[in-house]
Amino acid sequence: MVSTQVELSGIRLDNPVIPSSGTFGYGYEFAELYDINCLGTLSFKGTTVEPRFGNPTPRVADAPAGMLNAVGLQNPGVERVIAQELPRLRSVFHKPIMANVGGFSVDDYVRTCALLDKEEQIGWLEVNISCPNVHGGGMSFGTSPEMAAEVTRAVKSATTKPVYMKLSPNVTDIAAIARACEDAGADGISLINTLLAMRLDLNTRRPVLANTTGGLSGPAIFPVAVRMVYQVYDAVGIPIIGMGGVSSAEDVIELMLAGATAVQVGAANLVNPFACRDIIAALPQAMEQYGIQDLNEIIGGAHHG
Repeated sequence: MVSTQVELSGIRLDNPVIPSSGTFGYGYEFAELYDINCLGTLSFKGTTVEPRFGNPTPRVADAPAGMLNAVGLQNPGVERVIAQELPRLRSVFHKPIMANVGGFSVDDYVRTCALLDKEEQIGWLEVNISCPNVHGGGMSFGTSPEMAAEVTRAVKSATTKPVYMKLSPNVTDIAAIARACEDAGADGISLINTLLAMRLDLNTRRPVLANTTGGLSGPAIFPVAVRMVYQVYDAVGIPIIGMGGVSSAEDVIELMLAGATAVQVGAANLVNPFACRDIIAALPQAMEQYGIQDLNEIIGGAHHG
């Protein structure tokens, strides 16, 4: 009998599969389709201090082996999330959850994290300093080691729960930014977010997205995710949540070999709402196929020969 259990900052997960923020709403929507308690946990929709309508439409575009999105952190704001969304999720999901937090200033991150930190059902804070689809915040904090460290220190000083910093792939040296977050007190690292990209409409000769650029996700970016998780594993001593184009149990195993302790599934949920359920169901058989009895034994395995 294989073991799929892993641990993130002292909290046990039945398996390492986590729906990514922005692809799973606040969770209860998917509970209408299947029992989401099969998930390791879930990272809910990126939440900010104030409500956000998001970017103008069109916000989504097709791409080879993936998609572009420029939603722009649309959400109802942290107070409504606490008052309405979390109780609805609690009624259908009975495990600790991951709160994904966006911001436009250090103070934004601190205020939102401090409020969510008080909620019993939240096990981890995932601080998104990597969103390429908002202006005046998001990715700008994740492209500099100094700014990433500043946000990390500020959030850690205002919270008690484990803090995972979600990093951008749109940088020259991902390892340096991960090390800066670790040095500033981060409990873990999440990576990668989407790659900055764009499409042009041949008829209008203009960008397809109203935002001009968007974030590329889907299978096309999986090899980039593997490479960056591998690099960050060598650079830090804290847990890594890997993501980026994951669509199968084999992808989960590959990212764990690169160094991930847990793995998020993003765009696949938008193609197949049962993607996470199906990956979890297929994981034991894939483990047996590759001679894996316990997933903890393969974390970072590609580094050890």
